[in-house]
Amino acid sequence: MTTKPPSKSPVTLAPDDAALFRDAVGDAKPIPDAGRITPSRPRAKPLPRQRPSNDQPAHDLLSDHLPQAIDTELTFLRPGVSPQALRRLRRGHWLIKDELDLHGLTRDQAREQLVAFLNQCRQHDSRCVRIIHGKGLSSKNHEPVLKQLVKSWLMQREDVLAFVPARPAEGGGGAVIVLLKRGHKDALT
Repeated sequence: MTTKPPSKSPVTLAPDDAALFRDAVGDAKPIPDAGRITPSRPRAKPLPRQRPSNDQPAHDLLSDHLPQAIDTELTFLRPGVSPQALRRLRRGHWLIKDELDLHGLTRDQAREQLVAFLNQCRQHDSRCVRIIHGKGLSSKNHEPVLKQLVKSWLMQREDVLAFVPARPAEGGGGAVIVLLKRGHKDALT
């Protein structure tokens, strides 16, 4: 199917302008219409936007590597964040807006759930959340596997400002309370 390009409407000139134009072009002759159609250029395929790093699949984002000298204390404060924020987090200054329970999940399932949860919290601007990793009572040797992994994963996330073990009423040693960055501001108020 061939289509002609849209025809341009004729331009009407004032008599003086038309005379000036004829003088300027002199004895030039219009090119005869050959009946050719100007092909339309194919549109370039749109380039997908790069996904923010925290929307990448979990296996690309968080490493399972645990440092040899990892401590058992589940406390973390990102450099540059006031120590007062850690004290406030321990004392329950921020209301816990959401929680994630990782009980019974495998390492890979827990990592994916954690990434999805933190991304959702960031979208909803949930500032303080609880992550229940369990105490490891049903794992081999009754050791908490997810506890150290959750700590490592949280430390790898730039949107995590601090975390502390939950108070006994909030889950105790089987949970962690996490303080996240605000949606567009990093300042703590």
